[in-house]
Amino acid sequence: MALPPLTVFDVETTGLDPQKGHRIVEIAGVRVENGKILEDGAFSSFVNPERSIPWEAAQVNHIVEKDLVDAPTIMTVLPEFLAFARGSILVAHNAQFDMGFLAMEKEFCWGYVDLPEALCTMRLSQSLFPTAFRHNLDALSERLQEPLPTDRHRALPDVIQTAKLLLKMLDHGKIQSMDELRKRAGLGTAVAGKR
Repeated sequence: MALPPLTVFDVETTGLDPQKGHRIVEIAGVRVENGKILEDGAFSSFVNPERSIPWEAAQVNHIVEKDLVDAPTIMTVLPEFLAFARGSILVAHNAQFDMGFLAMEKEFCWGYVDLPEALCTMRLSQSLFPTAFRHNLDALSERLQEPLPTDRHRALPDVIQTAKLLLKMLDHGKIQSMDELRKRAGLGTAVAGKR
């Protein structure tokens, strides 16, 4: 496979909008190199958001304040995650959401952190399955016959699931070049289809 190393990542948050003060509470990543998921060297960390956890967020990701009391802040975790991802391209499912949080959180790192390019598996799904109604992780897992992890909506299980689906979509679409992957999964592209 002529693709560079990829780092599939996911964040869990206190809410849906970083512009409204919502913060990252967990981040995980796994590298995909030469068509293989490197699960053994995965990155996973809680993040102390330095704010309370809304009840609604805890209902989704099952992360509560006591889980985060001794966790490092984003000022420590984001540079560690980016060091883990160095030399790769980031990939996330609905990457606009995750990258929006990374862009906001990097301001807590004195703004000197540079974020790498990111690609989106949801956009890739929209490109490969344009007539499908839904492209969320659950629908895509069903479409590609990949069993869902029992602990959905936690960063590391979701990352490994996304990496498996990415490899299946690369195979399905016979995508072997970075140009083709960027065209189908890049954040700068408008892809028809519903989420």
